[in-house]
Amino acid sequence: MVSTRMQSSLDDLVQYTQLFKPVATILQGTVLPFLLIYPVIFYSWIVVYGFEENFEAGFVTVAVVAIVQILICLCCYWSVHIQCFLSCSAVKDPNQAQIVKVVPTSNNGFSEIVKLHHTKSTKKGNTNPDLWFIFQKSKYIYDWDKKTFHTVEFPINKSYEEYMESKGYLDDESVEIAEKEFGKNEMTMVVPEFMELFKERATAPFFVFQVFCVALWCLDKYWYYSIFTLVMLVMFECTLVQQQLRNMAEIRKMGNKPYCINVYRNRRWRQIMSDQLVPGDIVSLTRSLNENLVPCDIVLLRGSCIVDESVLTGESVPQMKEPLENVKNLKQNLNPEGDGKLHMLFGGTKIVQHSSPSKITSSLKAPDNGCIGYVIRNGFNTSQGKLLRTILFGVKRVTANNLETFGFILFLLIFAIAAAAYVWIKGCEDPERNRYKLFLECTLILTSVVPPELPIELSLAVNTSLVSLTKLAVFCTEPFRIPFAGKVEICCFDKTGTLTSDNLVVEGVAGIGDHKDATVIPLSKAPIETIQVLASCHSLVQLDDGVVGDPLEKATLKAAEWNLTKGDAVVPKKGKSPGLKIVHRNHFSSALKRMSIIAGYQINERGFMETHYISSVKGAPEMIKTMLKEVPSHYDHVYLTLSRRGARVLALGYRNLGKLSSQELRELSREDVESDLTFVGFVIISCPLKNDSKKAISEIVHASHSVVMITGDNPLTACHVAKELKFTQKSEILILTEENSKWSWKSIDEEMSLSVEPFKTAKQLTSKFDLCITGEGLTFLNEHHHKFLIELMPHIKVFARFAPKQKEFVIVTLKSLGYVTLMCGDGTNDVGALKHADVGVAILANAPERLREKTKEEHVPEIEAPRRPPGPRDPRAEARAEATARIRRAMKKLEEEDQPQLVRLGDASVAAPFTSRLSSILCICHIIKQGRCTLVTTLKMFKILALNALILAYSQSVLYLDGIKFSDTQATLQSLLLASCFLFISRSKPLKQLSKQRPLPNIFNVYTIMTVLTQFAVHFLCLIYLVHEATIRSPGRDTKPKLEMDLAEDEEREFEPNLVNSTVYIISMALQISTFAINYRGEPFMEGLRDNKPLLYSIVLSGGTVLALAAGLLPELSNMFEIVYFTPDFRLILVQVLIADMVFAYLVDRICLWLFGEGSLSKIT
Repeated sequence: MVSTRMQSSLDDLVQYTQLFKPVATILQGTVLPFLLIYPVIFYSWIVVYGFEENFEAGFVTVAVVAIVQILICLCCYWSVHIQCFLSCSAVKDPNQAQIVKVVPTSNNGFSEIVKLHHTKSTKKGNTNPDLWFIFQKSKYIYDWDKKTFHTVEFPINKSYEEYMESKGYLDDESVEIAEKEFGKNEMTMVVPEFMELFKERATAPFFVFQVFCVALWCLDKYWYYSIFTLVMLVMFECTLVQQQLRNMAEIRKMGNKPYCINVYRNRRWRQIMSDQLVPGDIVSLTRSLNENLVPCDIVLLRGSCIVDESVLTGESVPQMKEPLENVKNLKQNLNPEGDGKLHMLFGGTKIVQHSSPSKITSSLKAPDNGCIGYVIRNGFNTSQGKLLRTILFGVKRVTANNLETFGFILFLLIFAIAAAAYVWIKGCEDPERNRYKLFLECTLILTSVVPPELPIELSLAVNTSLVSLTKLAVFCTEPFRIPFAGKVEICCFDKTGTLTSDNLVVEGVAGIGDHKDATVIPLSKAPIETIQVLASCHSLVQLDDGVVGDPLEKATLKAAEWNLTKGDAVVPKKGKSPGLKIVHRNHFSSALKRMSIIAGYQINERGFMETHYISSVKGAPEMIKTMLKEVPSHYDHVYLTLSRRGARVLALGYRNLGKLSSQELRELSREDVESDLTFVGFVIISCPLKNDSKKAISEIVHASHSVVMITGDNPLTACHVAKELKFTQKSEILILTEENSKWSWKSIDEEMSLSVEPFKTAKQLTSKFDLCITGEGLTFLNEHHHKFLIELMPHIKVFARFAPKQKEFVIVTLKSLGYVTLMCGDGTNDVGALKHADVGVAILANAPERLREKTKEEHVPEIEAPRRPPGPRDPRAEARAEATARIRRAMKKLEEEDQPQLVRLGDASVAAPFTSRLSSILCICHIIKQGRCTLVTTLKMFKILALNALILAYSQSVLYLDGIKFSDTQATLQSLLLASCFLFISRSKPLKQLSKQRPLPNIFNVYTIMTVLTQFAVHFLCLIYLVHEATIRSPGRDTKPKLEMDLAEDEEREFEPNLVNSTVYIISMALQISTFAINYRGEPFMEGLRDNKPLLYSIVLSGGTVLALAAGLLPELSNMFEIVYFTPDFRLILVQVLIADMVFAYLVDRICLWLFGEGSLSKIT
């Protein structure tokens, strides 16, 4: 009936689903085969071979089979796919299925097996039952016609007319059906129990592997060491679980708290709790009191609102929301992500002000006089719910590149197998040797090669970066992207609000009257019509705490010296001009690149007050040009000249509508308002660059990154800013322009013109010129010169007049060409591009320089201290006060550091994995620095772990056969040293300045492999030489290979330190220390060894200890480490070899670096 696996991804979240039904327990793959295997083994062991004679063989066989069974059971727990394979059978008929395997798209959490619910169909006359499941808080329903699952369809794309005519739910039955279909408006998150989470972590593959190793070590009598490792592991996991619980509790607070709201149901208004709302309800909304937020996604039908959407987009400017009743064309469909945003109230946002619907209309009127809205999405399907789901499920556990880690372990395994084989062959030469114990020995060697601390080390490095970024006010919802930031090649920036500041300066107007050239005249000298357009054509609103809205419009209103009143009227501060009342607005849309308004003013005509209407329009000069009655001859020349200077130029148009009745007013379409305009000048606004933009961009360019600008602004303005910030380094910038339907590359001063493909290759064009293309140019190239466009893409420096979808296209194309891209923009119109970039950074426009305020706060108590009434001073009381203040400060600092590293809703924007709470783009430098630091740290850890594992494999095999083994104390002390060094490595901080050199993006490159092998060769030779020397000097040693396991049960061999053991212990410690010292290379990405004080001290201290032990300087220390006395001549040899080993290992590493360099990196010219 239904293909068991549905190939094309269902939606953004689910890749495919598969239907199953569970199999009876006894028939499952984890039980059935073993029910047959165990009896066979026991029968063979007891009856065929004899129980006593082959006790060990039988025991080992049973143990191995038991371990395999446990492993298979755990695999079912780890992998949904294996579980389905072993314990379920796939079914074709959805009616028989009981469970569904759901596989999400990449970076959207993990695959799950979820229960398939069968309920009676809600649709009348439908014989098939409703089949549905819930995955990551989203409900999926089975479509019997298309034979696939799909998400519940919310009423989000109806025509405006349908929304306007809706009267809510007419009876309780229809409400019930809607509740069944959509669910209630609840955002409940269940916080799991501690043990539940701990169990999940304790069954993770690495944890199980480590426990298995610990058990093996215990068999080998390493009690202290094993228990020490186990306790450390359990502690580490417990702290992680605690953190997870705190994070979940924090997320749980983020959902909206339910409150009473007016709903129109059963043909009357009634109050219900907001968590009972379902899509299709008609609600009444008023200004948010006592933190009551918008309960879900709602379309505004009547009455306008001003909403603070900073929780979702991070944009602090409140947005104006218009009702559908003001829209002329009610036949069009709602598009909540596009133009429909103007009519949408999103869940979790805050209504700052609402204007009740006008009295005239006959439709619904709410008892609390609120705005009327129609609920279109509820619960976790709202915009806020989507963000919560990203925070909840989107984040995979922090991992470095898994494939690489796996390859790395395989690489080490080759050596381990060689060592184990050596032990097995050598061991088998002795016929008396017990084979089973030998087998255990080989297993131990194989396990020793996977460093148990690997996963801890990898997540440590990323977590350190997370904490550092949080301190710099950068919040990250997807930590696995941090290492990507170290690999970034192309950095893309939005211009407005990102590179340029929002403190706009209105320079004046140009192009009017006799000023045919590009002279800018101040507003005080401008004609009254121009001022009226500037004063009335905007979307500003007067609230209790001042004017809110777009900073550009605020600046123009202020410069025009008019005031805005609460009733949407503008009046001049001085002068005789009449005030204007704004009666209708056509809001700015990025597609139309303009906005227009109708305003009325009153004139006294023969004793009567008559209202006259005007329309005023402002927008991009090329758009307004088509709407003018007559276009002045100097129009193009003026605006192009000004744009080239980098100013923002908007054209202003004006039209007198005369007297109109209210009916005529309503019937005026947007096209009527925006036609036959009289040109009244260009307003010139300059956007100064942000203070840090120049510094940040030059640092990023210096660090071998390519920088690109993608903006919605005019190409000439964008090129000017690009030149100023040194995005473009070549002498000429060419812009792809269209003239008389013919496209060509033109220079800014229009002196030079080239055909679309002027040279044989794109490279010739990009090597001589910097390029800029517009949105239309992109469409043209994509259709007619696709191959050429793809070649050009990485080299274009400026993308101007780009719509949000086109910004996304640029990022996706660059990624598909194999470049790691970073996109930095503000959270509102760059969402698509930010989401698709490898590293997306949302910068919140209008954000303060927050970090400075904190330092001020901290100093306040100290400044205020001396201001006390004159009188006898009590030094003791002062000292006590000082002490308590100090303690309080320390406590506060501790508390701040101990905060759970979690992104709160206000901090992260829906837009991007990274969000900066400061408006400066310096955060890009911080993110790249931390990314490089994390990347280099993980590569460094791999190098060090590889060397240690190789040395360990050797010492465990060859030396083991010689009966050399460390005491329990020695092993524990050694692992302590290792752990502390790793901890300090992961704590290393990045350098202040980004280096020109970029780090290697992955582990497998010639340099890393060669340096590991050559260093190992040096250490290997030193080890063999010293062991040889020590063996000569140990007379009477039993040279017959002896294993711990050869002893009889009751015979307990005491650990006896001898010369060879002490030598090997000292050299293996020295090798590990030199491995750290040599492979820790700080510059050019992070602090060098000299600056990473804790690591330096731990290396110097351990090195000193080892030298002291080798030279026999501190006999008490030698006793503690169980080291024997060395003869003076041997001591000399030992110290010399240790120093030689260090020097040669350092030399081969540097030679490898010099020969193979840092790996090659593609450079974009």
